Amino acid sequence: PAFLDFLLAAFERHQVPGSLVSFEITETVAIASFAQAVNFIERLAAIGCRFLLDDFGSGLSSFDYLRKLPVSAVKIDGSFIEHVASDPVCRAMVDAIRRVSTQMKLETVAERVESEADLQVLRELGVDYVQGYVLHRPEPLAGLWRTGAHLN
Repeated sequence: PAFLDFLLAAFERHQVPGSLVSFEITETVAIASFAQAVNFIERLAAIGCRFLLDDFGSGLSSFDYLRKLPVSAVKIDGSFIEHVASDPVCRAMVDAIRRVSTQMKLETVAERVESEADLQVLRELGVDYVQGYVLHRPEPLAGLWRTGAHLN
């Protein structure tokens, strides 16, 4: 609760539009403190912040919690993504998560995308966004600014 108050005050003090900020909340943390997570998300979503449910699919009741948490997007757990091009079961699971998310008007983000083959399958499945080494290796933010990369 104190962190939420701190964040809300910081947004107001620094005049940062909430629409410029996205938070990732892991499924396991959301489940462990469900009421607090919902309150946190609703309060910050009210000022425009977005929330992604991280590591989706790694918990036992994922779809039930997805129905109940007011998130904007779902990050599909990397354990499904790392074999999506070679394992038909992983591909089917990613497709199922993407279809349910689309039905709920939620965007999908695939994490831990490390090969062109995985990237191609994710394109075919219609996943909205990807993160991973196939796009860019981690580097200091200052290095990105020097190279002229855009952080959109």
